Amino acid sequence: MLDKNSSLVPEQEIPVVRVKDKRFRVFIPYEDIQERIRIMAAAMTREYEGKKPIFLSVLTGSFMFAADLMKHINIDCEIAFTRLSSYSGTSSTGKVEMIMDFREEIKDRHVIILEDIVDSGTTLSRFLPILEEHQPASIAIATLLIKPEALKYKLDVPYVGFRISNEFIIGYGLDYDGAGRNLKDIYQVVEA
Repeated sequence: MLDKNSSLVPEQEIPVVRVKDKRFRVFIPYEDIQERIRIMAAAMTREYEGKKPIFLSVLTGSFMFAADLMKHINIDCEIAFTRLSSYSGTSSTGKVEMIMDFREEIKDRHVIILEDIVDSGTTLSRFLPILEEHQPASIAIATLLIKPEALKYKLDVPYVGFRISNEFIIGYGLDYDGAGRNLKDIYQVVEA
């Protein structure tokens, strides 16, 4: 016999994973990520029709976002990769290091930077002047995630998947000291 506080349907628990010394819970499910990416890709496809843009994926965190986005871009385009770093552990160092330069010619090209996350904006604020030296026709930023509360620099980011709070997250390409990139959902830390 069930008492009045019991239920035949158990409450759904939010999955928690342990990565290194921290616990994380699902924050944005994979299906929601994919839906937002389809919406972003449709907007970019309309905006850049006939312009043959070059997508510049900032590794390593954006690799899943870039791969899934490109599957839905239905115009003539190219993709290139660069690798920048400004993180150590769970916080930004404030210094941007270009670990891998891109080789593609971007002069007079429409460039769309693909980022996994924009938080302080330090990385992009240091990277944009480097790109501008190559004289592209235009530069736009597309990011899966943005933390408006953490922004320290004024950036024009026309393509945003999700606006999130200033919590540490992992999964779907984002890492904690190299771990957790392979998680298909995005997870939020539950203990500091």
